[in-house]
Amino acid sequence: MRIEEKGVRTVLHSDLNNFYASVETLRHPEFRDKPLAVFGSIEDRHGIVLAKNGLAKACGIRTGDVYWQAKKKCPDLTEVQADFSAYYAVSEQIFAVYERYTDKIEPFGIDECWLDVSDCVKYFGSGREIAERISAEIKRKFSLTVSIGVSWNKIFAKLGSDLKKPDAITEITQDNYKTLIWKLPAENLLFVGKATKEKLNKYNIFTIGDLAVADENFLCEKLGKWGVYLRRYANGKDDAPVAQKSGEKIVKSVGNSLTSYRDLVNFDEVKPLLVLLCESVASRLRQGGYGKAHTVKVTATDNLLLTHGKQDRFPVPVRNAKEICERACALFSSFFDWSAPVRAVGVSVSDFTKDGGLFDYSPQEIKNEKLEEAVDKLKEKYGSKCLQRAEILKDKRFFDMDVTGGHLVFSDDNKDNRS
Repeated sequence: MRIEEKGVRTVLHSDLNNFYASVETLRHPEFRDKPLAVFGSIEDRHGIVLAKNGLAKACGIRTGDVYWQAKKKCPDLTEVQADFSAYYAVSEQIFAVYERYTDKIEPFGIDECWLDVSDCVKYFGSGREIAERISAEIKRKFSLTVSIGVSWNKIFAKLGSDLKKPDAITEITQDNYKTLIWKLPAENLLFVGKATKEKLNKYNIFTIGDLAVADENFLCEKLGKWGVYLRRYANGKDDAPVAQKSGEKIVKSVGNSLTSYRDLVNFDEVKPLLVLLCESVASRLRQGGYGKAHTVKVTATDNLLLTHGKQDRFPVPVRNAKEICERACALFSSFFDWSAPVRAVGVSVSDFTKDGGLFDYSPQEIKNEKLEEAVDKLKEKYGSKCLQRAEILKDKRFFDMDVTGGHLVFSDDNKDNRS
């Protein structure tokens, strides 16, 4: 059955191939015939591979490899430090191409998104034909390639774009999905991460097909309601809408993360990083006018590149570094078991409330905020390092680290909470 028949939705998932590396090749044609990898940072051992071209992939380099691993696999590797402003600029131009076909565009990162083209198949042809149009236009205008999945739901459209790379279009229909995807490993399904995969394998559920035919009550017992959702997804029963493009972006969380120049082996060594991060997050929270945060989250990546984390809520929303740091330190101590040294730490805050809410703040809390606002003004005038907490001075390399960057997570009121 054609996807466009009988009122079935037509959903595309478009994924730009090796996006960061491809943009760098456009900017530097001399890199075209060389193995190339884009790193988050190259100094102080921060470098983790964010993207690589086909030649680097052929050398065995994988996304997530640390700098020294990548160079060991490919001594002639051309390394480039990520330039996100350039990638965002190209991304915006490509999203303008998508907007010619639909306003139902839901980003899934800078280089991929879902498009609901159900309302425009009568103008531009079938889902596959629209995908072919988009692919050809991106190739012609930007010299970039894209993999596009075509299906009747978001989960299978995403799976389709992952099935064939690069420069491919894969259509998953109600007639072929069992043959095409049920034989694939369960972890190929969106939302089946490493921990869920291990649980499923424990119960002899290895493929998407195994998951699709598993007993629903059993899955609910072992995985909770999430097990029921995954079974539905494996059967193509995903009715989550593609969010309509919104002009206004609402900040959902503010955070920073840092990778240490060396492995950290105890809490005393981690604490200066936490202090640095909490200072930065609190400052950006105030300067951005986002209000006060109800929730703080801490993550830690060990030297085996396994990430651990936990979040907690404040009794009263806060935006000063002292209280954020106290809770962040307690959280870290509660979840990290030191089975391996720490390599990177992250702190973020979320669930904002604007000033003037129905909360009582103690005189000490008000005093802390006024003090930190005064420090903000000094740093703005004399630089971010003019005044620092004594804890940070324990390691000069931490003192010299740049924490002015960070990440904002945007939300869309129409976005499906499960994705």
